[in-house]
Amino acid sequence: MATESPLLFALHGSQEYAARVARRLACPLAAHEERSFEDGEHKSRPLQAVDGRRVVVFHSLYGDAEHSVNDKLCRLLFFCGALKDAGARQVQVVAPYLCYARKERRTQPQDPIISRYVATLFEACGVDRLLALEVHNDAAFDNAFRIPTQHLQGAELFAEHFAERLGADEEVIAVSPDAGGAKRAEQFRQALQRRIGRPVGSAYMEKYRSNDVVTGALLVGEVRGKTTIIVDDLISTGGTLLRAAQACQVAGATRIFAAAVHGLFTGGSALLDSPLLETIVICDSVPPFRLDPELAARRLQIIDSSAAVAAILAEQYGLKP
Repeated sequence: MATESPLLFALHGSQEYAARVARRLACPLAAHEERSFEDGEHKSRPLQAVDGRRVVVFHSLYGDAEHSVNDKLCRLLFFCGALKDAGARQVQVVAPYLCYARKERRTQPQDPIISRYVATLFEACGVDRLLALEVHNDAAFDNAFRIPTQHLQGAELFAEHFAERLGADEEVIAVSPDAGGAKRAEQFRQALQRRIGRPVGSAYMEKYRSNDVVTGALLVGEVRGKTTIIVDDLISTGGTLLRAAQACQVAGATRIFAAAVHGLFTGGSALLDSPLLETIVICDSVPPFRLDPELAARRLQIIDSSAAVAAILAEQYGLKP
């Protein structure tokens, strides 16, 4: 039993992503049932025996036209609980996009720390392990959970992407769009520097937010005459990246790129419409369903993260990716 491959399940909306991981692991997706009832309630259950088995459940927790973030979270939790009730020996969740990861601290008196509450819900429903992509604040993520967690960062994925596309003589700067993301940009800077074999500089923007009003225009770092790559964890409205791109242009950058793991695009296409950015690079944790498909195809480059996820799972379960 110890060498048996895990059962892989993918809840509705995450099957395409999970199927790519499953193909790399040479493990088929296991069958399950999801039912919705007239009053809005639902149930899910595995259709394959899970007693004594290790199980991996894929679900990316972003809201879309069919299910809200809360609905997807609830469905995932209930399914994991059902797996444990049916005797699953271990349940691991793979969440390419983990909801509420941005609400990891108090910004006002009596604020909730929702990432910690989500962690408690996962643990209460019997989840044993969690793997997530780029979780905004990895220290807060680690501290919120009492179960083993793994955080797949975008730094190496982006470094591999850009290393193949930069000119041999280009001077490159990794830019954080705010001071809070400086560690993320530094991880990318080091990864890119290792790959291209020459120095990569760093810079960051100042940014202050109060009641959704963003201020601060100072760019710290020398970008004049250089290629700048602005690195963030996610794109929501795109305003943060756009501010940083404008500052880089004013400071004399010759080429400006943006890279963010999660492309939510809740503010529409403003970022893609801007001529400042040569290319916008995202990962495949959230499909760009809010954008016009033609515009997305023309302006976005989407990195497949399934190989990196498959490699992590293969190591855990003794498989060959």
